[in-house]
Amino acid sequence: MRALSESDVVEPWFDPLARYSRLRLIRRLDPEREHTLIYRISAGMEFPWDYTRALELALFRTFCVPSISELLQHTGEFAHRTQKRYDDTSVLMEEIGRHGYDSQRGKQALRKMNRMHGRYDIGNDDMLYVLSTFVYEPIRWIDAYGWRRLSEHERIAAYNHYRRIGARMGIHSIPGYAEFERFNREYEAEHFVFAESNREVGQDNLDLVCGWFPRPLRRVVSRGVIAGLEPEMRRAFGFAEPRNWETRAVSTALRLRGGIERLLPARRVSRLGRGKKRSYPNGYHLDELGVLNSG
Repeated sequence: MRALSESDVVEPWFDPLARYSRLRLIRRLDPEREHTLIYRISAGMEFPWDYTRALELALFRTFCVPSISELLQHTGEFAHRTQKRYDDTSVLMEEIGRHGYDSQRGKQALRKMNRMHGRYDIGNDDMLYVLSTFVYEPIRWIDAYGWRRLSEHERIAAYNHYRRIGARMGIHSIPGYAEFERFNREYEAEHFVFAESNREVGQDNLDLVCGWFPRPLRRVVSRGVIAGLEPEMRRAFGFAEPRNWETRAVSTALRLRGGIERLLPARRVSRLGRGKKRSYPNGYHLDELGVLNSG
């Protein structure tokens, strides 16, 4: 049998009405050797909306750690350029996902990230934790709200994808899959504590999300986002606890969305790296990205 390539997932032979065709394809692939292809199929074609929301939440989670929020507060990036900071992070990760970490554009995106992070004294454990959120938050989100659960191949492929990105960012001592997940949970249990910097950076990010909606809806959106957070996150941010019906409503709405998507034809065009960015309405060049170019 010939080797599979990314083009196979959009070739005419693919039946868009066969909702689980790509899952069967993924199970034919090697999650160690072909992790990039599996990740592209999963993040770009099977679960693009879920991956986007989960990675937004992953970024939000990191602000619950005072050493991380204090650094962001010090740089002023989230206070003064919140949308650009959000878009730049999204673009760089999408460039690597879409083109591969060893492609020309992937290497350029990694160099940009390494230069940005290299300006600050960031501990390896903090970097490890941020990396772990990009692995496990999408897994947990999709298992809870996706139109199907992730297969073991997709979980291991996502881990391998981000492990190799982490290594290229100079992050060392990256554990194996199960140990890395334990590290993620133990790190949060120890470091999720309230700090004023958490509250300020978290509120800046919450205001950003609410600003994407018409003004009359922003209060509802704000309460919905807070209701969708875990109690540990709300305490670390100092956000008021939502009503029980609000948390149930958010969870129910997200599960309903996944159930509806399960009934739809499979996506034929990858969405990975194709969403428009508010900071770059006319497109972007990688050299424009990052704090190095801010005044």
